[in-house]
Amino acid sequence: MAETAGTPYDLVILGGGSGGYACAFRASLLGMRVALIDKDKLGGTCLHRGCIPTKALLHAAEVADQSRESLHFGVKTSFDGIDMAAVNAYKDSIVAKKYKGLQGLAKARRVDFIEGAGRLVGPTAIEVNGKRYEGRHIVLATGSAPKSLPGLTIDGERIISSDHALTLDYVPNSVVVLGGGVIGVEFASVWRSFGADVTIIEALPHLVPTEDEDSSKLLERAFRRRGIAFEVGARFAGVESTENGVRVSTENGKQFDAELLLVAVGRGPVSDDLGFADAGIELERGFVKVDQYCQTNVPTVSAIGDLIPTLQLAHVGFGEGYLVAERLGGLNPAPIDYDGVPRVTFCEPEVASMGLTEVAAKERYGADGVVTYTFNLAGNAKSEILHTSGAVKVVRQKDGPVVGIHMVGSRVGELVSEAQLIYNWEAHPGDVAQLIHMHPTQGEALGEAHLALAGKPLHALS
Repeated sequence: MAETAGTPYDLVILGGGSGGYACAFRASLLGMRVALIDKDKLGGTCLHRGCIPTKALLHAAEVADQSRESLHFGVKTSFDGIDMAAVNAYKDSIVAKKYKGLQGLAKARRVDFIEGAGRLVGPTAIEVNGKRYEGRHIVLATGSAPKSLPGLTIDGERIISSDHALTLDYVPNSVVVLGGGVIGVEFASVWRSFGADVTIIEALPHLVPTEDEDSSKLLERAFRRRGIAFEVGARFAGVESTENGVRVSTENGKQFDAELLLVAVGRGPVSDDLGFADAGIELERGFVKVDQYCQTNVPTVSAIGDLIPTLQLAHVGFGEGYLVAERLGGLNPAPIDYDGVPRVTFCEPEVASMGLTEVAAKERYGADGVVTYTFNLAGNAKSEILHTSGAVKVVRQKDGPVVGIHMVGSRVGELVSEAQLIYNWEAHPGDVAQLIHMHPTQGEALGEAHLALAGKPLHALS
């Protein structure tokens, strides 16, 4: 029988990733005694195997591209190749620094971090390493892991997941990327910049298929210019080993040879064998079912992050963690508007979005109830200076507020914060048009699009 570990906590959190530690930190600030349990390092997937290391690789890729293209800007440089040992050292140093800082924050917030594989053993208890940790409330934040397809075994050698891709100590000569979503296109972008031949296979009709279709088309055009091949509307049929790597087949009869196959078909919730069902928690396809306040059907248990069927984004985990902590702290927080969460794919060029796609807006407000405007970055001086192309597309409710903003181009992810304010404050195009945007910046492109929608275009035809 498990030993009970001391005085009960106000909150016991299973999972120390983005959602778990955000919940722990906020709860501690609200005066709660908190235990945070994880079998791995504090920070979870985002810090150690996701957002942070991936974006470090993407920045190294950007430097590689700039060194190749420097003559376009009148700067003479030479590109001598990629030193993956040095790239990985740079990446790992960033992760280590952020990890150390996070550990310091946990200590400063007086959060008890308990290392070990936890299991839910009741509506108010988690068992770890033979000890039972009781809490007034339990938060499940066990995150997600890379998925595969039926019959497709990830061996970590020739058929790899994103976890393996982050630790490669060489640049592959060629890669097939199975999946054209965020993870797939980001790694495709990195490897192409590093010099690999890359082919993406996506079952749906476009790359980044959850984005506005115009954004998908702009990214596809840019990838063609970069020499990134892709097959869309192509379903995976099988893979076999070859002398030099793998041969991937699709249901349309095509075959693709490469050194590696990256399986990037999404991430699934980590919920098996953790006692959730035994404790009466309702699940659906492995996800924990929750209400708009992230509370499960068991009143003393909440769930957040990739474990629940919301957007699988680190900042969503932060928001859900805060939501639960503040609800338990009696602050009556508002539910999260998931349409109001910013989304960025950090490939080259970047794809950033807020709110509804044009299709979704027309489904909600009717085909005649939506007006759109697209401002081409060719009309933006800073984008010309950066030598990037793309567009800013604004979707508004007819005679009403802006309900969607969609952007493609180098560095447009930095514009999503203003886009977030425009959407979440239900601004009308005229509200934004009266603001004077700094010149020359890419932010002007947002201003120009709203000027045009307000009927007073500057550097664009109406």
